[in-house]
Amino acid sequence: MSGGAAKTYSVIADHYRQRILSGELAPGTKLPSNKEICGRWGVAVATVSRALQHLQVEGYLRTSPRGTFVADDPRVTASSRERLARVNRRKSSLMDGETSRVTAAELVVPPLYVADLFDLDGGAQLVRREYIVGRGKARTMFAVSWYPAHFAALCPDLLNTNPARNDGMTARVLEATGRAITVGRDDMHARDATAREAAALALTPGTPILALVHRWSDDQGIIEYTEACLPTRFTIGYDYAP
Repeated sequence: MSGGAAKTYSVIADHYRQRILSGELAPGTKLPSNKEICGRWGVAVATVSRALQHLQVEGYLRTSPRGTFVADDPRVTASSRERLARVNRRKSSLMDGETSRVTAAELVVPPLYVADLFDLDGGAQLVRREYIVGRGKARTMFAVSWYPAHFAALCPDLLNTNPARNDGMTARVLEATGRAITVGRDDMHARDATAREAAALALTPGTPILALVHRWSDDQGIIEYTEACLPTRFTIGYDYAP
């Protein structure tokens, strides 16, 4: 496959992935035929097949003799990159259909490794926000986000546990502080859920989960550091340019 075809395959896959994550393509929605997609994108059938097969492996799609459909219960969620892109486009880190419930919002002395990330002196505080993300009745992510303590004075909602004020938090922080995220880094690893994580996700303690962190920063330092975990068998997929 040529470099151009490979790029188009990833663009097509990302196009449908984003439409499913955003809720624009609801569970059970039938996709256009491969021939129709080929005509829209001006590519070969093999390129379209590769894109859709990739999304099927990720859990976004299912196939049948009647065609290709959005999975009835897609066990997928957005990556940190996709959430940041949504913040930039729509001032929200939640995808369409997602809700969040804040379980803690406070100024605390962080663990040493978090303090080191923010280059804090011993005993200095950070804002800690803990929340659960869901879609329908399913709990899809448990997260803890950290922010510099002085952000709380500029953006009081950081210490607000009202669920309605959690969506759009990153955008409000950026607006209040005048900062802009210019660097992002993600790290992921698989491990067993702690008792707190298991309770948040309605799992049995010790259940395998995918744990991930992101660091969003600028030349002044970290703006937001988030640790999150996903239930077992959930998929995060994203494309990148080598």
